[in-house]
Amino acid sequence: MIRIVVCDDQEIVCQGLRTILSKDEQIEVVAVAHDGQGALDRVKEFQPDLVLMDLKMPGMNGIQATQRIRQSYPQIKVLILTTYDDDEWLFDAIRSGASGYLLKDTPSAQLVQAIKGTYDGSTYVDPKVAGKLLTNVSQQRQSSPRQTNIQLSEREREVLQLMARGLSNADIARELYLSEGTVRNYTSAIFARLSVSDRTQAVIAAVRQGLVDLGD
Repeated sequence: MIRIVVCDDQEIVCQGLRTILSKDEQIEVVAVAHDGQGALDRVKEFQPDLVLMDLKMPGMNGIQATQRIRQSYPQIKVLILTTYDDDEWLFDAIRSGASGYLLKDTPSAQLVQAIKGTYDGSTYVDPKVAGKLLTNVSQQRQSSPRQTNIQLSEREREVLQLMARGLSNADIARELYLSEGTVRNYTSAIFARLSVSDRTQAVIAAVRQGLVDLGD
């Protein structure tokens, strides 16, 4: 069972998401919040697996809340669900530690799939904003070319390349004929070498350092 906290400042949105998600037997909405501080309070109380987070809210916004949740509870995933596709919101959300970024016009079935995939370790970025994210990363790399001193084994590079393609640990395990536990170990080692705490940050860091090629 994937336990979720929904955070959105509009009550009708929270009700709608609860209704949609409750139809799936693998998902349970354990609480809702209407601002960032409320999300922190619900996370502390319920210890969910994932927070479905809006961005623009009164008081503490979703960026600030995401950063604090990821700092205090690194095991809890945060999946952004918002109407905002502006560059600033997108980049700040990824930098704050969000595991994915979806827009609110995402079909219900895809939202459920993204929640399950994020829980399993995949990264979901709405196609409407994915191009902006990758373009920004590529431009930063081109404007600041540098040689990386990060040393990865051949197997770690293979895992990282597949991670960049959005594959979950289970998918990577099947692709490389490894156990899922072994892939988790490689993933943890990669995070440590890149000084990151989640897959999204790992992929961004890897692209900046030239460790993976998104064209592969």
